[in-house]
This record gives sequence, structure tokens and C-alpha cells, in this order.
Amino acid sequence: MMPRFLRQAFTIARRDLTATVMTPTFLLFLLSPLLMIGFGVIGGLSGQAASSAGEARQWIVAIAPAGQQEALRAADRELRSVFSRDSARPRLRLDTLGGDPAEQARALFDSEAIEAAAVLYGPLDHPTVLRRSGDEAEGRYLAALAAQALRAEHAPGIGSTPRFETIAVEAPTVSGRGQAAYFSTFAIFLVTLMLSGQAVGAMAEERSNKVIEILAAAVPLESVFFGKLLGAFGSALLFVAFWGTLVANLPKLMPPAMAGALSDLSVAVGPIFPLLLIGYFVMAYLLQSAVFLGVGALASTQREIQMLSLPITIFQFAMFGTSSYAAGNPASWVATIAEIVPFSSPMAMAARAANSPELWPHAFAFAWQALWVAITLTIAARLFRRGVLKSGTPKRGKKAVA
Repeated sequence: MMPRFLRQAFTIARRDLTATVMTPTFLLFLLSPLLMIGFGVIGGLSGQAASSAGEARQWIVAIAPAGQQEALRAADRELRSVFSRDSARPRLRLDTLGGDPAEQARALFDSEAIEAAAVLYGPLDHPTVLRRSGDEAEGRYLAALAAQALRAEHAPGIGSTPRFETIAVEAPTVSGRGQAAYFSTFAIFLVTLMLSGQAVGAMAEERSNKVIEILAAAVPLESVFFGKLLGAFGSALLFVAFWGTLVANLPKLMPPAMAGALSDLSVAVGPIFPLLLIGYFVMAYLLQSAVFLGVGALASTQREIQMLSLPITIFQFAMFGTSSYAAGNPASWVATIAEIVPFSSPMAMAARAANSPELWPHAFAFAWQALWVAITLTIAARLFRRGVLKSGTPKRGKKAVA
């Protein structure tokens, strides 16, 4: 026969296993790796789409007389045959020479019609190649294009000696906006994911110590929840201020090439973008922390906290995937939904600030998100009052029994 202590141990094990498995959230726990991988793939694809948002509008331009354009076009077809993908280099645009070629070339970088990565002008044996910072490969491709066209027109031994010049582009580009939109979305998601979970442990600990009940007896429960939310936000703000200062000074420590690539990031709203980014981080943190405060108030054990936190974390990844897709596709219906849904609205609206210059939608967005912070806190407080304190108000219309 089985020893008594083994039977007792198996009884306890069966009880714990049943308590863990026979819950609705255990199915989410089983599927969590698949869900995390899926949301990670969605986020990666969305980031790739955001980084290549301006690829359809990006060009390399050769300003040449009409007699040389056919040779340049044939050389472009020959050189592109070595690439495995058509999008390995931007499309070639041939412009007819008119007036001063240097001014014509520089004007292309400030044009709203196209996004020029590099521009070639001048004689093919001594061409000048203008290129943006970070687009050195496109400049070298234009130089190779001039050399190939020159050899096709004359003798194979004739070479080309190009002159390269890197210029600073002041006008914001589509690709720069898309990258800035995705980075801002990812930054808000990452910081809120790291910091908002602190509210769960603090609330659960004070509930187990009966401190929350003492506070609820002294002040309204909504004030308790809002005060704890502000206290958690204060520590998060110190964290953001510390790392924000380091990140702001990071370009000074980078090599010039990497710092130049960062300078290509641009936003549509201009200098007000950092204030909007901070504001949307605040709203995202308050929304997520309000949800976690409710979870911490309702959960009585660490196991319950873990089981309840998992669906919320999966929901956060879903909101990030939607917002990151909206960053690369600002005119899509997915972007509109992400801007309306309150828990993805801060990230989606930060991406909108990078992609679109209008400022009036942000005023409505802040008011909408603040309303949902109040709604979430109120719901969490009422659930705690009814489910934990057992002090819900009587139903209206119910007559008292004499």
C-alpha cells in the first residue's frame, strides 16, 4: 500500500493542480507563447513597414541631356540585374537638364512630390553626386551608373571620377516620419510595460496587510486609487527623466555616421513633438496602471496576480501591434481604430504626431484618454468595494422590508 505521506502529498498536488488548471485564464496561459510570438511577428512586420513607409516615394535621380538618358536607362537595367530584389535600390528618375544643374539638383531634395535619396548631375566622366546622410549606397550606385553608361558610349577602358557631397535635408521626409512614428510607439509601449506592473504588487501587498481597508475607511475609495496612481506615476517619472537624459545625450557619443542617420528622423508637428510624446506617455501609463491597480485590488494571492496579469499583458501586445501598424500606415482604417480605442490611443496618436502636422486632434485625444482614466479608476474602485469590502450600495427601487 502507498505510504500515508505520499497519499497526502498527492492529495495536495491534485488540489493545487485543479485550482490552477480549472480556470478560464489557464487556456490563455497555454496559448501565451503562441500569442507572444504572433504579436512579436506583427510588431516586427509593422516596424519594417514603418521603416520603409517612404520607399514607394523614394527615388535616385540623374539630371542629364536627352542624348544620354537612354544610355543611363540601359545601364540601370544592367546593374539592377545583380540584385535579388527590385527594391534593393530606389527607382531611377531621369530629369532633363534645364538651367543651373546644381540648383536643380538641390531643389529635388526639398521637393514635396518625391523623396530624393541621391542626385547625379554633370558630365559622366566627372559627375557630381549629392546624397543625403545615410544614403551613401545610393550615391555609389549613381556613380557606378555613370561609369557604366560612359563605358557603353565610348571605350571599355574609360573611367569616371565622381565627386560626392553629403547634404543636410531640412524638409521632413516620409521615411523619416514613419521611422520616428514607429520609434515613438515602441518607446511608449516599452516604458509603460516595464513600469505599469509596479502598481499590482503594491496594491496586493497593502490589501493583504489590511492597509487599503484602513485608507478606504478614512477617505473615499476613488481618492485612494487615484492617489496610489499618482504615487506610482511619480516614481515612473523619475525613471523616465533619468533614462531620457541619457538617451538625449546619446547622439553626442555616437560616430558621425550613426548620428547623421538619426538626424534623418523627422516629425510633422515640429518642435512641439517632445511635449506631445511626454503627454502621451503619461496617458498611456495612467491607463495601464489604472487597470493594474484594479487587478492588484481584486487579487488576494500572488498566483491570482500572475493569472490576471497575463491577459492584460497579452492585451498590451495587441494594442502595440495595432499602433505600430498604424505608424507605418497612417491613412488606413486600422490607424483610425487604434486612435479611438483608449488603450492604444496614446501610442497611435504619438505616431500621428510624427506623420501628420495637424494639432487639433491631439486636444480631443488627451480629453478622451483622461476620461477613460477616470472611468477605469471608477470601475476598479467599485469592483473593489463590492467584491472585497462587501459594501456596495443597495439597489435603487428596492423597498425596505418593514
